[in-house]
Amino acid sequence: MTIAQYQALIGRRGGAQAVQPAAAEVPREKPARKKAPVHPGPPSFPEPPAVGPLLAGLSGVGYVETLLMPYSEDLLTSNQRLHHMAYHRLRRQLRTDAARLAMAKRLPRLQRAAIFYVLHARPITRKRDPGNWAPTAKAYVDGLVSDGGLLPDDNHEHLLGPNPVMGSPVTTGFARLSLVIVELTEPVNSQSAESVAT
Repeated sequence: MTIAQYQALIGRRGGAQAVQPAAAEVPREKPARKKAPVHPGPPSFPEPPAVGPLLAGLSGVGYVETLLMPYSEDLLTSNQRLHHMAYHRLRRQLRTDAARLAMAKRLPRLQRAAIFYVLHARPITRKRDPGNWAPTAKAYVDGLVSDGGLLPDDNHEHLLGPNPVMGSPVTTGFARLSLVIVELTEPVNSQSAESVAT
């Protein structure tokens, strides 16, 4: 029985309910297929960041070390919405990478330091905000301090930063981070923090 026949039957019976004609079905379009993501290629080694401008605002500078962090296709950003277990797994891996690098480089134990994280992003036309990579930098700093033994603690008395800086872009591969560790021979205070912020 078709819809028209059903409506005629209801009409002959003097049906109490008027049946609305069914709307013609609109054929559903298939969603457009997403293109497979293009892998950006093998990891590249960006130029080391210029440390002169970073040191200009600091007083009592001692030991300075620049670390190019291990290559990872996955980095934490402030804009991600990861499941908490995936976030924890990635954060733990980043901490472990930083601790292993600190032990391999035999970094000295410092009392006070300023840390800058330099973002080497992929070359694209839109502007980048290096502050979005703060969760990755925090995981690296936790690995250096807690597991690698770089500083006694990462509180305000021992650590200034980590502060974001844009670096030279990578030529191939995903974004990378460098950490610039600067020993401070003078206590960390609000005056040191103001000089870094400007």
